[in-house]
Amino acid sequence: MRIVIQRVSEASVTIGGVVRASIGQGLLVLLGVGHEDDESDIDYLVKKTAALRIFNDEEGVMNRSVTDVDGGVIVVSQFTLMAVTKKGNRPSYIEAAGHGKAIPLYEEFCRRLSQAIGKPVGTGEFGADMKVALVNDGPVTICMDSRNR
Repeated sequence: MRIVIQRVSEASVTIGGVVRASIGQGLLVLLGVGHEDDESDIDYLVKKTAALRIFNDEEGVMNRSVTDVDGGVIVVSQFTLMAVTKKGNRPSYIEAAGHGKAIPLYEEFCRRLSQAIGKPVGTGEFGADMKVALVNDGPVTICMDSRNR
């Protein structure tokens, strides 16, 4: 399972011209699910995401988590994070899990992250054509892969 976490001052997901989720300060999380991913990958990444200290304290040091700053979170499924780019110029998505596996793991990740931060997590819609807008604050962008623990 791979995630890209972006610290944002605002973010939103729009589907078909309708805003599905929006937040002010917080995290925009892009999530890719692979064939070998399971509940242990969710546990690892949820704990890391909820506790990641990437928000500034009163001295300007990145020492606070999203819960410490009462920030919002949006999680968007993004199978392209699983792209393999070793050969040629066209990415292969063979490592991405199919809908039958990816949707339940994505939904469970969102549910557990919501529990971990103590508030609802905004989402996109799995497989939909989404327009994701964000203002990356910093910029701060963190990439994590549950296979690299």
